[in-house]
Amino acid sequence: MSLRTLMGVYQFGWMVVSHYQQSLQWRDAKEARIGRVRAETQAAAQLDSMMDANPSGALGNARLNDPVALRRSGLL
Repeated sequence: MSLRTLMGVYQFGWMVVSHYQQSLQWRDAKEARIGRVRAETQAAAQLDSMMDANPSGALGNARLNDPVALRRSGLL
């Protein structure tokens, strides 16, 4: 086989692999778009439920491990 034939086979193989990788990337992008839509829908539903629970919108200023609030409640 000549060098030209070997290079042609190599380039054809590389083209097949690159097309396969591109199709995997398209599938990943599609799944990412679906995941983003699901996350946005879930966040909107969570916001709706939070506003139903506290319609004034004043959801408070609570902090985790707030020593003042823990002492006031008698937990410290």
